[in-house]
Amino acid sequence: MSVLEVHDLRRDFGGIQAVAGVSITVERQEIVGIIGPNGSGKSTVFNLVTGLDAPTGGTIRLLGRDVTGWASHRIARVGLGRTFQIPGLFTNMTVRQNLLTATVQGSWKDAPSRAAQVLDALDLVRVADDLAATLSGGQQHLLEFGRVLMHDPDLILLDEVTAGVHPRLREIILGEVGRLREQGRTFVVIEHDMELVRTLCERVIVMDAGEIVAQGPFEEVARDQQVVEAYLGRSVE
Repeated sequence: MSVLEVHDLRRDFGGIQAVAGVSITVERQEIVGIIGPNGSGKSTVFNLVTGLDAPTGGTIRLLGRDVTGWASHRIARVGLGRTFQIPGLFTNMTVRQNLLTATVQGSWKDAPSRAAQVLDALDLVRVADDLAATLSGGQQHLLEFGRVLMHDPDLILLDEVTAGVHPRLREIILGEVGRLREQGRTFVVIEHDMELVRTLCERVIVMDAGEIVAQGPFEEVARDQQVVEAYLGRSVE
């Protein structure tokens, strides 16, 4: 059973087709990258899969269940977690409290011990009782990632989680991704950092104008003429 199966996914906004017939299959323990120029539909695909937007057409199956059109909280309970480009934290709460609020739909019994584990794994122990508003931008990305980990999801969608992050914090995030992957977790990653995509992702999906124009190993798609044209806006002789 595939972790994620997206078939002929479409989303229209008025007369604009943001996602135009996208089909993606992600297997357990894969780390799949989605790349493409701004406006290519990458984040819209994430919004559709997580239930923030309803698809105009197509189907979404998560861990064997058809979750097409479900509300975000129902999809999350099946086993999906997601970060955003701009962390959506409770800035007037401490780091620890932010983690604990992530368990509001789950069991409170082991929430404190789970939060302690996440704080340690992401090197946030020393700022655990600081307000989220006082964190650096990189630490806020770490904290949002930690809030996702509090749910212990099977599939994690990372939307530019390392953008603008200090190299040391970036290594913490990537180290945790690798550790969780070894434990059976699956990741789909939107990134503009091509070196990160090359080293982290086993398979890369390239989007342009709402469609998938190429997919495969990084070195293969990097040589694809359609990929070059999508990024440069012209053909290369």
